[in-house]
Amino acid sequence: MAGMTTTAQHPVQHPRRHPLTVGFDLDMTLVDSRPGIAAAFRVLSAEKGVPIDVDLVVSRLGPPLETELAHWFPADEVPAAAARYRELYPGHAIAPSTALAGARESVAAVRALGGRAIVVTAKYAAHAKLHLTRLGIEPDTVVGGLWAEAKGEALREHGAQVYVGDHTGDVRGARVAGALSVAVTTGPCDATELRTAGAGVVLEDLTGFPVWLAAFEADRATGTA
Repeated sequence: MAGMTTTAQHPVQHPRRHPLTVGFDLDMTLVDSRPGIAAAFRVLSAEKGVPIDVDLVVSRLGPPLETELAHWFPADEVPAAAARYRELYPGHAIAPSTALAGARESVAAVRALGGRAIVVTAKYAAHAKLHLTRLGIEPDTVVGGLWAEAKGEALREHGAQVYVGDHTGDVRGARVAGALSVAVTTGPCDATELRTAGAGVVLEDLTGFPVWLAAFEADRATGTA
């Protein structure tokens, strides 16, 4: 009608929030694999006749298997030693390994918030899955064979906002992915090392992670995270 005006109604646009996705490292983040790895290395040492300080080996878990084997074998023998170690692993390393405190609860907490939990590890994926199945830890996806910055590529592909790990290499992976690095001091790196490397959050272990995650997700919902 003449003299009347109409006003278009424009709905307020809110930025779309990506679904929560949290990545976890495996060794010394979710799983204390030191007893199992030590057992497998002892058998390998005996078979190959090569002295290996297994206590030293398990004190620096994180980097790829081949990196560790290079400390004990000539370069041209590393591939064969790695292949044999992987053959030995299921029979010697799975049973002695245990879940770290808060591991099951932390993965479950991601699910309870409607999110996805993924494991991104340097360990051979098939072995990682054996550990997780035996210990009743149920992530949505397992990606193996990646270390440090290479982890970041997988985390980015899966859209992870958070990556939880125990090593400075995990912090570097989170940075490549543009994810928040949450570090735990259950592995070879202490809190100072992890913070210096760039960890945004440092926890003593995973027991406090579910509470932290709930607060993080609440902040994401309000746009303050």
